[in-house]
Amino acid sequence: MLKDITLGQYFPGNTVAHKLDPRTKILLVVFYIIALFCAKSFLSYALMALVLAACVRVSKVGIKALVRGLKPVLFIIVFTGVLNLFFTPGNRNLVELGPLHISDLGLQNAIFMVLRVMLLIMGTFLMTYTTSPISLTDGLERLLNGLKRFHVPVHELAMMMSIALRFIPTLIEETDKIMSAQKARGADFESGNLMQKAKALIPILVPLFISAFRRADELATAMECRCYHGGEGRTKLHVLKYERRDYIALTLGVLVCVGVITLRRLGL
Repeated sequence: MLKDITLGQYFPGNTVAHKLDPRTKILLVVFYIIALFCAKSFLSYALMALVLAACVRVSKVGIKALVRGLKPVLFIIVFTGVLNLFFTPGNRNLVELGPLHISDLGLQNAIFMVLRVMLLIMGTFLMTYTTSPISLTDGLERLLNGLKRFHVPVHELAMMMSIALRFIPTLIEETDKIMSAQKARGADFESGNLMQKAKALIPILVPLFISAFRRADELATAMECRCYHGGEGRTKLHVLKYERRDYIALTLGVLVCVGVITLRRLGL
């Protein structure tokens, strides 16, 4: 299960998706999320799925990597769908199970909610798969640059996000190693009630937290040795610059967002 968590991973490539400016990809994800929350029909969700499929094809990441990233949140997806399925009133009941009932609107909302969450997660993961943490940090910092006038620590926030994304795969790998070592010593994480399973996690969490704090201390020491003092006065090795492909991608993103909103207003 831990190996299925792909958040923070970057798949190097030379595709158009990889070459896009990170600011462009962040804005495209924002447009995609807005369009998803505005989608209210099967036609709209079909359009959003088609857009995601086209992006996957262009990026050459592979649909398997995106589907694998859904496994850790599968319970949340199913739970969300079940809640909408049984607790949404509708015009007529399709199935009645005692106090619970499945209405026509409940079935529709459950399908839409599952599709929305899946497409949202896969679309967000696709951005991290095609953008390195450093580029993502630079793009986010440039987009939020205007907030510096209000004394918002934009550079520090972007740096924190970059470090978090960078160390997610490392911590997952370390957790897997600790679990394997504990199992080799006879630890059992599967049997017992909920309280016993929670207590069984202590031999994992304690060394994991110690390792995380040690890595954080080593990273802080390394940054101090390199005279890091925040973003003030720092220059960039690779200066971000919009190109023709970025303007084309942003135009397509806006058109998709406007198209979904138009379909919603037309009731399609």
